[in-house]
Amino acid sequence: MKRMLDIPDELWTQLDQYLKDHPEQNPSSVVQEALAEKLRLKNGSRLLSLAGIVENAPKNASVNEDYLIQG
Repeated sequence: MKRMLDIPDELWTQLDQYLKDHPEQNPSSVVQEALAEKLRLKNGSRLLSLAGIVENAPKNASVNEDYLIQG
């Protein structure tokens, strides 16, 4: 599926320079990576569960002092 985006000239200039420095990339791949990073959920509970530290934690567990390991 194709979509059209309006990108300010300043950003396009920066993207153009980035692509010159990274010829293995293209505009679509850079935008896809940027969107994936921007839209990725910052959910600490999944990370803590994966690490085996806690089984059930609130979404703000990564910044909640009650869930920090005291050493």
